Amino acid sequence: MTSAADPKAVKRERIARRIARELPENGLVNLGIGLPTLVADYLPKDKTIFLHSENGFTGLGPAPRPGKEDCRIVNAGGKPVTILPGGAFFDSAMSFAICRGGHLDVTVLGALEVDEEGNLANYMIPGKMVHGMGGAMDLVVGAKKVIVAMEHVNKNGAPKILKRCTLPLTARREVDIIVTEMAFIRVTPKGLYLEEIAEDATVEAVMQATQAKLIIPSSVGRF
Repeated sequence: MTSAADPKAVKRERIARRIARELPENGLVNLGIGLPTLVADYLPKDKTIFLHSENGFTGLGPAPRPGKEDCRIVNAGGKPVTILPGGAFFDSAMSFAICRGGHLDVTVLGALEVDEEGNLANYMIPGKMVHGMGGAMDLVVGAKKVIVAMEHVNKNGAPKILKRCTLPLTARREVDIIVTEMAFIRVTPKGLYLEEIAEDATVEAVMQATQAKLIIPSSVGRF
């Protein structure tokens, strides 16, 4: 749980909780670094979901309690995690065979930009040093479903859901769902469908914070 005194943490928890509800029964799911890793803490109790970490294991559990961390068990972002009974460790070759071989039911990852065609930019800002794309390209192309977890606008208040991405692309037309602290948006052949809005959001506020055109149904759900 997070404190209401920390608005950023509240936003991140809301996103993680909504995504956790979207994961399929018995699904093999990869969580990217950063915000997506929080999803592990909110998995539904009535579902069996297997989490994959690209640094080499399945059976990822929630974050350990303070003082119970094991420095040998970390996620792809280097953060301490737990491994559940039945979990398995393997080398990088096996891990990326899982990613590239179409074995992942869902991958959840962050984004710098997403556009109305489902294009994704999440690894590079021109002029800034980056280590490379990492496994993002393999994950988004190899997974059966791609869910983007991100805040609706950037730190300058500019929309991150655009008509067309302006940053270098990680992949083209691979995003299926976008979840922000304001909205749950499904990418469809006709465009971006606003399926749900947050309990404290309005359709008008979501539209104002989104550069891309949204398809607005007659009834919009809440989360």
